[in-house]
Amino acid sequence: PAFPSKPFESLYAAREWVYDFVHWYNEEHRHSGIQFVTPAQRHSGAERSILVNREAVYQAAKQRNPERWSRGTRNWAPVGEVWLNPENQDAEETGIRDKAA
Repeated sequence: PAFPSKPFESLYAAREWVYDFVHWYNEEHRHSGIQFVTPAQRHSGAERSILVNREAVYQAAKQRNPERWSRGTRNWAPVGEVWLNPENQDAEETGIRDKAA
């Protein structure tokens, strides 16, 4: 969804936009940091079967047309733990943020 280009007309309009955005972000948008699955798919456990299927599709495509592939297929293994802002997490863990203040 597009970000608003002007202030919301009401609190209701703002809430409605945020609700729609959060739904899109969690249920529809495929995130590159988690192998192009949605957060909802990852949270529900569907991530593993989706990634196994993708691996099979890519391998079959490579076998059918090997000349189109100069390297191996994409790594579709599930990723481990992820963070929204890992650099902030590191700073908090090492106390850098406290030292900078």
